[in-house]
Amino acid sequence: MATTYDDALPKHHKVTGTERRVILASSLGTVFEWYDFYLYGLLATIISAQFFSGVNETTGFIFALAAFAAGFAVRPFGALVFGRLGDMVGRKYTFLVTMGLMGFATFTVGLLPNYASIGVAAPVMLVVLRLVQGLALGGEYGGAATYVAEHAPNNKRGLYTSFIQTTATLGLFAALLVVIGTRTMIGEEAFKEWGWRVPFLISSLLLGVSLWIRLQLQESPVFQKMKDEGTNSKAPISEAFGNWKNGRWALIALLGAVAGQAVVWYTGQFYALFFLEKVLMVDGATTNILIAVALAIGTPFFIFFGWLSDRIGRKPIILSGCALAAVTFFPAFHALTEAANPALAKAQATAPVSVIVNDADCSVQFDPIGKNKFDAKSCDIAKSFLAKSGVSYSKVEAEAGAIAQITIGAQTFVAPDPALVTGDERKAAITTYQDELKAALATAGYPSKADPDAIDTPVVIAILTYLVLLVTMVYGPIAALLVELFPTRIRYTAMSLPYHIGNGWFGGFLPTTAFAMVAATGNIYFGLWYPVAICAATVVIGLLFLPETFRRNIDD
Repeated sequence: MATTYDDALPKHHKVTGTERRVILASSLGTVFEWYDFYLYGLLATIISAQFFSGVNETTGFIFALAAFAAGFAVRPFGALVFGRLGDMVGRKYTFLVTMGLMGFATFTVGLLPNYASIGVAAPVMLVVLRLVQGLALGGEYGGAATYVAEHAPNNKRGLYTSFIQTTATLGLFAALLVVIGTRTMIGEEAFKEWGWRVPFLISSLLLGVSLWIRLQLQESPVFQKMKDEGTNSKAPISEAFGNWKNGRWALIALLGAVAGQAVVWYTGQFYALFFLEKVLMVDGATTNILIAVALAIGTPFFIFFGWLSDRIGRKPIILSGCALAAVTFFPAFHALTEAANPALAKAQATAPVSVIVNDADCSVQFDPIGKNKFDAKSCDIAKSFLAKSGVSYSKVEAEAGAIAQITIGAQTFVAPDPALVTGDERKAAITTYQDELKAALATAGYPSKADPDAIDTPVVIAILTYLVLLVTMVYGPIAALLVELFPTRIRYTAMSLPYHIGNGWFGGFLPTTAFAMVAATGNIYFGLWYPVAICAATVVIGLLFLPETFRRNIDD
């Protein structure tokens, strides 16, 4: 007869030395992998200039984010490949392999020649390395979470696995510290030119330390017992997803928990960082410091919510975090604008910008091959200037064929008509038009960048910390929930796939998708509809279908 949850509870359990080593070694190794993976995200603006300089600025940044997302795209495939190995061969050796792959790819990024040196081959090689990183991370997380969970007592699984949940944020925090330190030591100009490579190259030292620590570990006792008895799965992928009994739990886990968790994570940490630097025009070094402070304040709450989930359950904490995010993301980011760039917030309120155009006359402001100058239509001339300037605007529908106009407060500026001017005359007309718009924006109070002295630093940190706290609510208990949904013989594979589809696709594509939505509409807040909609859907699906798992015994 299978043991019950109450039978399996240790009556007076104290954390053993072995358990401490398991948590420490698994967590440190996973911190290293996240450090590697998120360096790219922190340096997206610089990488855009280094590797995508052959296209216009807006497209280049979207491409840089797309390359960032490429690593997320393959994470589910890494989950299948390495999850299968983990369920067949073992947890320990699988995540040693994933760590080696991650370290190799990250170090090599630091050595890559840029676009100016070798042309289009540079971004191609960069994307290939991002794919390798994504595959490695797809196998790493599930192994570490499963390994720790299988060493944890049943009534402390949320607490133990919450240390693994800190690793993504700690990896980001470590990357921030290295980036900030390097920027401070060599100066901003040198950092943009060559210093950005240093954090990637340093990863080789972290790789050596992490591999040495993990080599000291033994295999998970639950898995080892199963392997010794010959009861481990011989086909974990088909067993996990080829029958509805297990497959439906993977689907419910994805749509009723992980999807919402993922978009909260990437909105609260990465999108907030991009929004500060790219939209609110706060300089990169200041942005990194603000995010780092918020992470330092918020990170202990991963442990708190993991501990709390052992007492009240995983489901209410995760779904409450998603619900709060859906309700508060818009006001939080509006408040962030007012605190980080008050001049911009004031200008948007007192002199709003609108574009009077017919949508049928406009091109999408995205240039995959870098050849479109967006000067063949008056609409494109108007919208490309605003997109490049980072100015939020609303659209007013005009009659078909009407010449585009931009209004700034009470002033109206009619764009040049490309049908009437060609060649140098068109170029001069566009330059004159843009100069007029720049002068009008400056007069209306629109800043070219955020004034460091005007930033309300305590309020910005408070808002960023609130966003991080939402992250800790949804992410702290998620590993324990996923581990508890699936049996030991297919656990590594079964939990990894929904986790990496959610975080790799729903979450990883968030910055790219959100900024593309902003570029398409001109509204700097429009991209937030993406995480808000997914959070709302997760709350509904989770309430209806997600089971509570915190009293399950996973040792059978």
